Amino acid sequence: MAEHGTDEHPHGADRLCEAGDRVYSRAVRRGRVPRRDAETAPCLLELALLHPDPDDMDWLVPTAPQEVMTRLLRAVYDEVGESHRRVGSAVAAFERYTGLGRRDPAASTEGSSIRVLDGLARIQAAMDEATEACTTEVLTVQPGGIRREHELAEGLHRAMTLRGRGVRMRDLYNHVARHGQGLLTYLELMGDAVEARTLDEVIDRLILFDRTVAFIPANPERTMALELRHPALIQYLATVFERLWRLAIPLTAPLPDTGIEGISHREQSIAALLAEGHQDAVIAERLGISVRTCRAHIARLSETLGAASRTQLGVRIAQAGLDGPPRTASTDPALSVPGVPGSRLPAARGSRTVR
Repeated sequence: MAEHGTDEHPHGADRLCEAGDRVYSRAVRRGRVPRRDAETAPCLLELALLHPDPDDMDWLVPTAPQEVMTRLLRAVYDEVGESHRRVGSAVAAFERYTGLGRRDPAASTEGSSIRVLDGLARIQAAMDEATEACTTEVLTVQPGGIRREHELAEGLHRAMTLRGRGVRMRDLYNHVARHGQGLLTYLELMGDAVEARTLDEVIDRLILFDRTVAFIPANPERTMALELRHPALIQYLATVFERLWRLAIPLTAPLPDTGIEGISHREQSIAALLAEGHQDAVIAERLGISVRTCRAHIARLSETLGAASRTQLGVRIAQAGLDGPPRTASTDPALSVPGVPGSRLPAARGSRTVR
């Protein structure tokens, strides 16, 4: 409720108010509580003792008491003057909660392995904490189009911190990101600390630290994120990254030739997605380009292949072999295309060629 502001709950996690104690105890016993139950104790969300259930945002799950106690003790030891008093207070406050959670071990496991970060401030704080703990490598997938300089600058302080510790970084982008000066400047600044590769399509954003903790978006606006620490999930995401990495092309290497004069690599990618039946907006999103740019490429593709309509374009794409793995004109006569120098593909029966 609006009247229950943080001013009415001026305390820390080691000395909960009566309402907070009641709701948190219920959450630990049951594994989760309805979001409405926490309206009288906003301190629980403020202190990250409760967080949204990844499977149902109308429910809140408790952070494991052991995790809360560890977090408290870390802060306590930083406050040398009050360390002894606050350590005793923290332990006393959470020993009882630990006992309450023993009936449902899965609840505490989930609470520590999947955490919902609600709000950009919490996401940034969690990322900073993971950066400080990272010692070996960071793997990232950065979807979308050309990276704007302000987007790159947001995480630059973390990247520089990692570089200073000798951490290896590998980044995956869409091919279109190659055309952004901001990315080139960033990579030049980072030097050998970062290796970048590109693909036609990549998965949604992923940041993986030391193969122990990963961050992925939890909503389209990216104002919420999931912090993942479950070993099986981490292993799965790392495997996905490594397979994409093997397919990707180093940023320093040129994109492969399509083997068809007048058709660019991007137009070949668009042709393959058109053959799968995707609409312009879907194709644009998957390749990280605007719908307007996508349609301009489709128009050029139609002209090159001599297609007078979308239906005919689909036929031409299939005849040219652009609906599957790339082939070269020198090794496959099926690539002969009307209107393309040196090509001999016959026009579709009953169709006309646009010249």
